[in-house]
Formats: sequence, C-alpha cells, structure tokens
Amino acid sequence: MKRDDSLWKAILEDIFDDFLRFFVADADKRFDLERGFEFLDKELEQIYPVNQDEFNPRFVDKLVKVFTRTGQEEWILVHIEVQGNSDETFAYRMFQYYYRIRDKYDKPIAAFAILTDSNKRFKPTCFEESYLGTRLGYEFNTYKILEQDALKLEESTNLFALVVLTALVALQKNKLSQEKLYELKIDLARKLLQKQIPKDKIRVLMNFLKLYIRFKSKILIDKFDTEIETLTNKSKKTMGIEEFVLERERRIGEQRGEQRGEQRGEQKGEQRGIEKGIAEGKLAQAHIFVKSLLLETDFDSAKIARLANMPVAFVEQARQQLNA
Repeated sequence: MKRDDSLWKAILEDIFDDFLRFFVADADKRFDLERGFEFLDKELEQIYPVNQDEFNPRFVDKLVKVFTRTGQEEWILVHIEVQGNSDETFAYRMFQYYYRIRDKYDKPIAAFAILTDSNKRFKPTCFEESYLGTRLGYEFNTYKILEQDALKLEESTNLFALVVLTALVALQKNKLSQEKLYELKIDLARKLLQKQIPKDKIRVLMNFLKLYIRFKSKILIDKFDTEIETLTNKSKKTMGIEEFVLERERRIGEQRGEQRGEQRGEQKGEQRGIEKGIAEGKLAQAHIFVKSLLLETDFDSAKIARLANMPVAFVEQARQQLNA
C-alpha cells in the first residue's frame, strides 16, 4: 500500500490537467489550466493530520487550488481521495475534510473519491446524519475502478484513462496467470507509446504502469524492461521504485525550497531571505526523502544516509519518529 500511495500521489500531480478533463467535461472552459495548479499537501496535513502510529495510510489525499474562468470565484479547491480498501468510516472522513477545508479557505470544494479496492459492495457516495428534525447530507463524486469498462477506457483520448486501465488490470492480478498479466501490461505500454503526447507525460505514465502492476517473477520483470527498451529504441530502463521515490521527493523538495525562499525573500525584500528559505526547504526535503525511503524500501540507515547526503544520526532520528 505504501508503494501504491506514492504512485497515486505522483501521477495525480504529474497529469492533474488530464485528471480534470477526465472528470469535468468542460474543464478547459471552466478552469484556467494554463495558470497551473497549487498542491496544498502541507496545508491538508495541518487540517487533517495523520496519527503518529499510522505511517502506512490506506488512502491518498490531495488538495489542489485550481483557477477558474467563469463565475465570481477566482479559484476553487479540488479534494481527491484514493481509497484502497473498504472503510465504513470513509464517507464521514470525506465530510470531515469538507467542513475543515471549507472553514479554513471559505471557497467552493469539488470532491472526488477514487475507489481502487476489490469489494463490489463498497461504494460510498454521501454522508448523512439526522437527529430530532436536524438533517445533514453531504454528497461527493465517487469513481469505482472495478466498475469501469476497459474497452471504453481504451477508446478514450484522455491520458487519465490509461491510469484507470492500469489500476483495473492490477485488480485482476490474482485472477490471472503471470503470463496473461504480462501480456496485458505490454499491451498497455504499446497503447501509451502510440499516443501523440509529450515525452515527460509518457515517462511518468510508463513509470506508473511499471510499478503499479508488479510481477512475482524476476524473469518477467526483466522481460518487460527489455521489451520496453525495444519499443522505445532506448537502452535505458524505466525506473525502479527506489529511483522513482528518489526523483519524486527531490523534485518536490526542490520546488518547496524554491517557493519558501521566494516567499521569504518577498516578505523581507532581502537576498538572505531567499537563501535561508531555500536552505530550510532543502532540510525539509531531506526529511521527507529519508522518511520515504524508510517507508518504501528496506535499505539500512547507512545506505539511506548516503542517498540523502545526510548524517546517519539524521536518518536514525527519522526512523525513531516513524516508530514512535
């Protein structure tokens, strides 16, 4: 689950424009997609903090600031939950997110629940409560991966459809032979490479495909990598999970460091404000990166310290925080 969480978080950030177009028919008319998006992960953690003993969450939560073209609101918030198992409290948690986000920002919220579990009966769409004539009802968009039509997804021109297809195939892995799973995975890779899309999106989608649908056999893992090399006429393999985590956390950390530096510099109007902000951002980046490796890999502290370019004591401290 930890690995899948990281993959969902990354793909939602990397092709968020495709996500909006997939779920909102008039997204280009309604939203100013060229202005980009602001991912409010840190703000969401403050609104709904994860318990210290729950570092292996069974869901992915995203909060995104999106600029609009129509109406009186300059921007709205998109709240996304990717839920990987049946949870009776899920609808209530969606409602908790709603009222806490609304209380903090006082902006319209569009909520989407993407259910990646295999339980056909689990499909929450609302939270309702009533007592002595007082009634509350909160509805949100629910998208059940298990219910989707593979043929319609294949016909879609939207890149997020390939993400859904990948998750749909992954749900079938226990019912299919490893050879059949390999055929489906290669077929998805071919469909991806046939699309006329930017190379950076091909790369992130290929990494999602490779790491989300996993083989038990190392022979099939190597065979898939070799086939991708042939299809792309490249000698470089797609990423492994460690490389994926490394690149993603470094990229996010660098962006946060730059943003913090710019904000501090604007507030103080001094170059040292920017430099200090970037330094703080890099420290926060290292902390996030180290925790990610602790959660995603079985590396020892010495190896993680080398990858993060930090002292072993720094890694041990992060490990103690996770185990606290």
